[in-house]
This record gives sequence, structure tokens and C-alpha cells, in this order.
Amino acid sequence: MKRTVEIVLGVIGILGYGLITALGGFMLFLQNNEDVLQEVVEQSPDIGLGDLNTVMEGMGSGGWTLTITSIIAIILSFVAIFLIKGNKRPKMAGTIFIVTSILGAIFTVGIGILPGIFLLISGSMCFARK
Repeated sequence: MKRTVEIVLGVIGILGYGLITALGGFMLFLQNNEDVLQEVVEQSPDIGLGDLNTVMEGMGSGGWTLTITSIIAIILSFVAIFLIKGNKRPKMAGTIFIVTSILGAIFTVGIGILPGIFLLISGSMCFARK
């Protein structure tokens, strides 16, 4: 049986997590950019420097969390697609898809829920189709 639908949904999930990886990288770029910090201070003088430093630190840790979680989700999705290709091990691939979708949505604090839905559907189809 061909598993084209599961593979396509997995690739869509990979692309979604790729966008989240780019978002995390952009957050890291903004955190390390002093020009952005100066521009925010100039435009909003009522914001204290301590508050701004707290926000910048939060962007750094959030950026790393998004980036690392998304890269792990992409790698696991590629593994699941490799396992499902040719209908080799669909049950294991479905398990990887489902676990990746749930943990990816949790660790990205809901940002990864849309690509997670695609992976969840793909994983469910791996179990449902024979």
C-alpha cells in the first residue's frame, strides 16, 4: 500500500517546524543585536532598562527552546518518513509522528501546534490504514 498521504503530511509538518526554527533564530538574532535595544529605548523612554533586559533574556531562552525543539522534531519526522517509505514499519513511524507532534506542541508553548496537527494526522493514519 502506498503511504503518499502520510509522507506529504509529514513533509508539511517538517516545513512548519522549519518556519518555527527560523522564528527561533530570528529571536536569537534580535537578542544579540544592540542596535535593536537602543532603538527600543529611544522610542519608548518609559520602559526601564531592567525590564528591557528581562525581555531580551527571555527572547534568548525562548529562541533557543524554539530552535532546538524544532530541529529535533524535524529530525524525528525525517526518521519516521524513512520508516514509512515503502511501508516498512508504519506502526513505529506512527508512534514517532504522534510523540513528536505532542511533545513539539508542548515544548514550543503552543507555537508548534499547527505543524503538530499535521504530524498527528499522519501518525493516526499510519495506525488506521492497513
